[in-house]
Amino acid sequence: MHRFEFDTTASLMSFEARSTVHPVCGDAAGLEGWIDVDLDGGASTIRAGLLEIPLAQLSSGNAIYDAELRRRLGLRRHPMLRAELTSWTPNGEQGTFLVRGDVTFRGVTRTEGGEMAALIQDDRTVVLEGVRVFDIRDYGMKPPHLLSLRMHPEVKVRVAIIGRRID
Repeated sequence: MHRFEFDTTASLMSFEARSTVHPVCGDAAGLEGWIDVDLDGGASTIRAGLLEIPLAQLSSGNAIYDAELRRRLGLRRHPMLRAELTSWTPNGEQGTFLVRGDVTFRGVTRTEGGEMAALIQDDRTVVLEGVRVFDIRDYGMKPPHLLSLRMHPEVKVRVAIIGRRID
């Protein structure tokens, strides 16, 4: 078993939400976490993982939107989004997995699932990519609105993660 820690300078989360006016997009750097991988001569198996996203890093590039987002996130009480990735099941395609785990956002924990691609570049580096749509109301968050701009509750989240072997 080998642990790969996420490279906080190279890993990124991006989000895309729709509104009554236009899409709102942004990203966050500084993703933290790890995955445990069995490297068995080409047949790699991922056992578990943890992903933490520092929510203060979220930015759409629009100061007004970002201020409202930070206010609604309640960053003082809930500074991180945390995903404990407990189940990695190969889904038939080489390097793709059905991943399940517990996602904690704003103090609410829900079991979620989705597809993630994992590429073991070499015995020192792993690349993970995944996309999932979340309904923020499931986590007790009301969709933000400013004047005539109203956000839809579904948010598409993408992660692109580089893991570096630490042992």
